[in-house]
Amino acid sequence: MKIVLSGGGTGGSVVPLLAVARELEKMEKGTGFLFIGTKKGRPEKTLVRSFAMRYQGIHSGKLRRYFDWQNFFDPFKIILGFFESLSILFRERPDVIFSAGGFVSVPVIWAGFFLGIPAVIHQQDIIPSLSNKLTSLIAKKITVSFEKSLNDFNPEKAVLTGNPVRKEIISSGDKNRAIKRFNLEHSLPTILVAGGGTGSEKINRLIISIVPDLTKFCQIVHLTGGKTSQFSSSANRYHQYEFLTEEMPDAYAAADLVVSRAGLGVLTELSALAKPAIVIPIPSSHQEANALYFTSCGATVYLEEKSLDSQNFLAKIREVLLDKEKLGDLAYHIHLLFQADAAFKIAEIIRKIGA
Repeated sequence: MKIVLSGGGTGGSVVPLLAVARELEKMEKGTGFLFIGTKKGRPEKTLVRSFAMRYQGIHSGKLRRYFDWQNFFDPFKIILGFFESLSILFRERPDVIFSAGGFVSVPVIWAGFFLGIPAVIHQQDIIPSLSNKLTSLIAKKITVSFEKSLNDFNPEKAVLTGNPVRKEIISSGDKNRAIKRFNLEHSLPTILVAGGGTGSEKINRLIISIVPDLTKFCQIVHLTGGKTSQFSSSANRYHQYEFLTEEMPDAYAAADLVVSRAGLGVLTELSALAKPAIVIPIPSSHQEANALYFTSCGATVYLEEKSLDSQNFLAKIREVLLDKEKLGDLAYHIHLLFQADAAFKIAEIIRKIGA
């Protein structure tokens, strides 16, 4: 069986694809994969590389719901990406296309439709993405993370599966190894800061501004998301990285508290690992609904980006990190939201469609 995976622009639309690919490999030895992402390939090419998977980049226009001067050029990029996808898919002749959203997947799935190649799409977030709305019209099946999302799609196509997570994230992290790998101190609590695959300038700047105060009571592993050169600190107990791939399980293992965006990919990993988290969703995005839902379940602490400044950010981190009862409560409730067999369920759907 040959599968085309498509996503990119952010890590959130890529990680679920790789988790499902692992399950498909177990089900059918010799399954072949081609990943179609963006021309730039950031951050998806970095993630795909560790899977020894072929990668092909196409032109893609972002599907924005707000004014931007690039909106004038993006339709032409999407059309070009469509014809590039037609050429790739005609040559490869995959059995199924699988996507978890991301603007680059739209021309791929529509090109597949014209070539008679079935598509399965996965809706991670509580609110359907625009890319999934555009491709759900022609998708064979639509898998969803939450029961309430079933109402957003054709009931004959939609299936509740949960959100897939990579097995290595759950099983391969080691705290002692992490302490050596990241040069951490045993006696200090650790914060992992992750602003998403493309980084968050606001979160990065705020963290840098409070590093001198944070490092008085904790140590920090900071993932800047490709913007390392813009943010720096020479403080002890502060460790900065652009991205982590195979080291990510160890980073999670070391973390007593995670500060992150609220994409469902990272929220699923946190729920699998029972990690307490402060979430700062991208303003006016689907992440706000994710953050509200998880916080309503007692699973995360929700901070609005627009109301954050150095002092209240520092105060909230200190308040949560130094309250062991609060950390335990967050860990318990976020783990309750984890569905362990999501990747297997989706892989089984893809296998049946591609048979």
